[in-house]
Amino acid sequence: MTSSTVSGASAKWRSRRSRVLGRLVFIGPGLTYLIVFLLIPLALILSYAFFRRGRFGGVVYETTGENFTRLVDPLYLDVVLDSLELATIATAIALLIGYPTAYLIARLPAKWKTVALVAIVLPFWTNLLVRIYAWTVLLSGHGLVNTALGKLGLGPFEFLYNRGAIVTGLIYSYLPLMVLPLYAAIEKLDPQLREASANLGARPARTFASVTLPLTLPGVVTGCMFVFVPSFGNFVIPELLGGGRSIMVGNLIRDQFLKARDWPFGSALTLALLAVLIVLLLLQAWSSRRA
Repeated sequence: MTSSTVSGASAKWRSRRSRVLGRLVFIGPGLTYLIVFLLIPLALILSYAFFRRGRFGGVVYETTGENFTRLVDPLYLDVVLDSLELATIATAIALLIGYPTAYLIARLPAKWKTVALVAIVLPFWTNLLVRIYAWTVLLSGHGLVNTALGKLGLGPFEFLYNRGAIVTGLIYSYLPLMVLPLYAAIEKLDPQLREASANLGARPARTFASVTLPLTLPGVVTGCMFVFVPSFGNFVIPELLGGGRSIMVGNLIRDQFLKARDWPFGSALTLALLAVLIVLLLLQAWSSRRA
């Protein structure tokens, strides 16, 4: 082997090493974050789910499948079904509100679109707890809403600590997550398609049903997922606006870890919730590919 061949191989190896090091510099922080804050906690949750609860809480490292059989207990199934119902209602109402809103924003002049989009995401600039506490002040018995209704000779009404308050809080918290993907989908529509439909004699309702809605269906599915997923696992809003009267899956998991100290069963609940969300995300990806 000649010296030129050796030097060439050495230079090639150094070039490959520099490329690998360069990639590690860029992906290293993100990869470290995922390993430390996602994969390791998920591995702990997965392992805890197969152990027993200690007599006074904690984990006893004796393998068992009892935690998963408890998931089909009617008591816990009712909580899951209740969470599904509340999340579905909130998602449906958010879609009914978000689609017209996104459509109107997409039809605005260019200089007003940015203003409207900033107004949509403006609530995210404030902490969620602050915003939910503001709703408790507005909807309380002596709050602004009941005070205004009292001056009209109406009320007072019980707006807080019921299912309606929970749905209202979920819609308010996650409505921007519905509007933004819908706006992106509507904005990409070719206006000539709607014009062609109108030229062929279709009424606006027919054009919407035959052209606009099918072409924006990926945005609809994405927006519904963005609202449904966090709504299904939320525990702050049911606690503050629902007063703890309606327990959702998130509240049940929190109580297992912090109150009952049943970490194994809480881990099993977490895995079940994660499995449901993964299935929903796979369905969303499948529907987007078909669209």
